[in-house]
Amino acid sequence: MLIIGIEALQLATHERAWLAAPEVGGVILFARNYADRVQLARLIDELRGTRATPLLIAVDQEGGPVQRFRDGFTRLPALDTLGALCNRDPARAVALAEEHAWVMASELRAMDVDLSFAPVLDLARGNRAIGARALHADPGVVAMLGQAYVRGMHLAGMAATLKHFPGHGSVLEDTHHEGARDPRTLAQLLDADLCPFAAAFAAGAEAVMMAHVTYPAIDALPAGYSRRWIKEILQGELGFAGIVISDDVGMVAAASAGGVGARVAAHYAAGCHVVLACTPALVPEALAAARARRDPPACDLARLAGQAAPTWAALHDNPQRTRFLADLATLSPQASA
Repeated sequence: MLIIGIEALQLATHERAWLAAPEVGGVILFARNYADRVQLARLIDELRGTRATPLLIAVDQEGGPVQRFRDGFTRLPALDTLGALCNRDPARAVALAEEHAWVMASELRAMDVDLSFAPVLDLARGNRAIGARALHADPGVVAMLGQAYVRGMHLAGMAATLKHFPGHGSVLEDTHHEGARDPRTLAQLLDADLCPFAAAFAAGAEAVMMAHVTYPAIDALPAGYSRRWIKEILQGELGFAGIVISDDVGMVAAASAGGVGARVAAHYAAGCHVVLACTPALVPEALAAARARRDPPACDLARLAGQAAPTWAALHDNPQRTRFLADLATLSPQASA
């Protein structure tokens, strides 16, 4: 199954044809697709109207440096502010992690967006792509706050997608722009980067997103192309039974498999249920590869569909949201509607 990106604020004719394909299960939206809430509501109605079967609508709405919808939405503090608070007041940090997640997810659900690819569980250990997106450097802290974040998303009717498995935070390289290799052993990873993922699995997280990072002590292939990582470790040793999602096939670190079609095929062969093709120019080749695959991993995207969906007016009038926004403002003065 593919989740694809579209170009602009409304659908083009050729994009409607993409969405009619049974190999496409959803759309991921970016800042390029957002002007304001009125336009977003119109676009989502347009997306859902392209087909009779359900379409998953997703976004990266983490807060801090990665928040695609800004004007008209709460400016969510970066996740590292929760980690900094945890150094002073762990109980308060856990409460605010849950509140951060609830605000993020409930606002998206009020706009009929199913899913934010969150939370980030990478450790804050210097990676150029992660930075303030990470909760903390300590695996135990990330595990505790990550579980709270999953709870908050669930309370708002949204599934959780943990990223980037098995851990992107402890390498320097930004896989959007370069390859990345982590030389540590599996035992070392189990003691560190994998701890938050295991904790969030126990909290009921529904999906994981794979990292385009290679761990040569475990497999010569990047994690998203690795049956060793997906089948043996993630699903076998760690017991994860949810949906496995690739990172974007357009990233430079994904190029080790070859062209876009080869990248899609390699993800499917490794066991990924869903492949992200975020750049519209890459969608035709990704779609052709998905069509050519005779036995892609079975995937029930309904498991990731949004549940509760208040209207925006009802959400705005909810005293719980008002209280949570006041709490988040203690993390960052910019946290406001």
